[in-house]
Amino acid sequence: MNKIWLFGASLCMVLALGSCKPKQSAYKAAYEQAKEKETTAPVEVVEEEVVEEEVTPVSKPRTSNVSTRAERINAAQGEDASRLKRFSVVVGSFKNKTNAYALKERMINDGYNAVLGENEQGMLRVIVASFNEKVDAADSRDAIKAKYAPNFQDAWILERQY
Repeated sequence: MNKIWLFGASLCMVLALGSCKPKQSAYKAAYEQAKEKETTAPVEVVEEEVVEEEVTPVSKPRTSNVSTRAERINAAQGEDASRLKRFSVVVGSFKNKTNAYALKERMINDGYNAVLGENEQGMLRVIVASFNEKVDAADSRDAIKAKYAPNFQDAWILERQY
């Protein structure tokens, strides 16, 4: 009796596994046919005349919607006031003059034309770049953030009030 059960189970396994082969061979045959058609199909080469048009660059006005902080600021004592323009990139703010001068010297050693500005409350602002256009200041601020990451991530733009 056990032999009959064993024979029946093995026969079912053979039928179950054997039924997959026709599907596989059908897919293989269809794939081979498609591949054969692809290789025997004639390829048409169409030559088109390429016409090059002269493109004149259109200057797009550069604008920026970057937030700024407006303050009345003047050059600190002993600093060149002509280097302060309308928009300035500030990398540090200090009440302590020693800290402000130390950061200024560090930035000068790194090649920046740093200047100290002082607001009406006596805060010393370490300014590394100053521009007439807001978008230029934003670009400079982003470059400084990228160069000194993770330091100076809080660099900001000061809009000078007169």
